[in-house]
Amino acid sequence: MKPWVVIVFAVSLLLSCESQGPSAVTPVFVQKGGDVLLNVDADVPEKFSFVEWNFKKTVILVRFPPDGEQPTVFDNYTGRIEFPEKKYSVKLKNLKEADRGVYTAKLSLIKGDQTLAEYNVIVQDPVSPVELTVISVDSRSSECDLTVTCRTQDSHINSTFRCDNQTCSQEGGEQSEVTTSGASLHVYLLNGSIICNHSNQVSRTEDIEIIEHVCLQPDDPKQHASKVTVTAVAVPIVIFVIAVLLGLFCYYRKLGIYNRESIENTVYEIPQLGTTAQPLDQSPTDDASGLSPTSTYCLVGPHTGPPDPDKTRDTPESLYATVERHAMFLNN
Repeated sequence: MKPWVVIVFAVSLLLSCESQGPSAVTPVFVQKGGDVLLNVDADVPEKFSFVEWNFKKTVILVRFPPDGEQPTVFDNYTGRIEFPEKKYSVKLKNLKEADRGVYTAKLSLIKGDQTLAEYNVIVQDPVSPVELTVISVDSRSSECDLTVTCRTQDSHINSTFRCDNQTCSQEGGEQSEVTTSGASLHVYLLNGSIICNHSNQVSRTEDIEIIEHVCLQPDDPKQHASKVTVTAVAVPIVIFVIAVLLGLFCYYRKLGIYNRESIENTVYEIPQLGTTAQPLDQSPTDDASGLSPTSTYCLVGPHTGPPDPDKTRDTPESLYATVERHAMFLNN
């Protein structure tokens, strides 16, 4: 055999092996517990023995007969396979870590087997939460430097940002690394915000810090305007509350003084000693002086007569009896 024929044959064999190698396998990423659809897009001839899906070349999932009858699902995958409308395609449900590997759809013919589709299914856990923490802030009149840490369970990245006149930059550019679980951890600047991102092909989590909130200067016009607004609203409210409290205090104070003066200004006529008391049954006269009635009091004094032997000392004398006796004494 001529040398050039050998070379052409070897190159053809190498290209054939490459077309059937890993480059022909389609990678598919699935979150643990999720489902994956494995499609068959190749044309299938009318005459064939069967179409079969297998796992890692040895484990058979399902076999389709040529006459269009119901496919046969093998024991290990009973209840885990669904059949979409597309012919010979399957949906594998509730994937676990053990389901990682290559799935192949194979067409069996009289003259040999033909590969219709091949997928490398990669099952991944969802990524863990991520936390963005500001370590230090160096603020000046128009500049702000801050250092942050982007941290997850098994990895972290430190990065420094510098802002000058509303323009921010990240020292060293966007930073990233691959965690021990195979996920990617990124920290980068986007539209005035620092973003810490933890992601893989099936899930992502992130934490965000707005630079303006971190680098707000004490003499910043926005902060000053905010303080002025709060003061303008708070001062009138405080003054109003104080005025209401003072008004209530003055009102109740005046009301108390008025009531006390009313009680103190009530004057009762003092009975004059030695004034001849009128008889109790005396009727008013028609004298003109009677137009201005005066109060008449009877002087009531203690009983000075001998004690009544029929009464005990513990029983007080009747007030009316004392008045009557005193009146008789005055008439005599």
